[in-house]
Amino acid sequence: MIVKNQVLYREEKKPIVWDAFFNPNGKKKTVVIFCHGYKGFKDWGAWDLVAQQFSNHGLFFIKFNFSHNGGTVENPIDFPDLEAFAQNNYTKELDDLNDLLNFTTSEVFEYKNEINKREITLIGHSRGGGISIIKTSEDNRISKLVTWASVSSFGKRTSTTGDLEQWRKDGVKYVINGRTKQQMPHNYQFYEDFKANEERFHIESAIQRITNPVLIIHAQDDPSVKFEEAEALDSWCSINQLISIENSNHVFDAHHPWSANHLPRALDIVVKETIAFIVSKS
Repeated sequence: MIVKNQVLYREEKKPIVWDAFFNPNGKKKTVVIFCHGYKGFKDWGAWDLVAQQFSNHGLFFIKFNFSHNGGTVENPIDFPDLEAFAQNNYTKELDDLNDLLNFTTSEVFEYKNEINKREITLIGHSRGGGISIIKTSEDNRISKLVTWASVSSFGKRTSTTGDLEQWRKDGVKYVINGRTKQQMPHNYQFYEDFKANEERFHIESAIQRITNPVLIIHAQDDPSVKFEEAEALDSWCSINQLISIENSNHVFDAHHPWSANHLPRALDIVVKETIAFIVSKS
């Protein structure tokens, strides 16, 4: 069963648009929540095919848009709301993930009879990996963590650093989206939020606090987030395994749009390794 573009409305917050992929057989399923990365969205590329693979293996797979990723309820694909994008920050993303977890595990969740609330895995891609690491370190509802091409530090990202004085003076800076050619705005509040919460956003400290199993997957030739960041995560975490993917890139050879009815080889390996990790009893 595929449930697309559901909306979690929240008081005084932007809504969260989410999808669920699962086999509705009344059996309690492990919940898998996927967090997209910077300039990402739930419908990017091959993510639907990825979700279907998890569903085929008896998992309840949820993917969603962070509320300030630039999408809207009416158009959750790409970035029609650049004003919201400019107001995004790490605190908002962690808050979104927390609200989605609260909703999924609540009695009002329509599919509550299909899920095992005691078995929840987070998967985070790129920046979403960093968010997932922090959330796992803070929330005992998370039983397993998987990172795909994750960042190892928020303080080193170009969205956090750069010409700080000019950024402060102008109040906004822009990063071009190579695919859509949009000038993506980042308000200076992003940096202010990071500095105000720098201890909380320290990924190294966060992953060291995690006591549940962690799987780290990263392409050796990732041009966007270097493989050294995966090695750093691996060195900081005690209950984990690191899988390197050869001859691939930051999105494991997928792209947007994705028209094929099968996954690229690298992403297929990533999905299979992740599913095996989730369903294992260890």
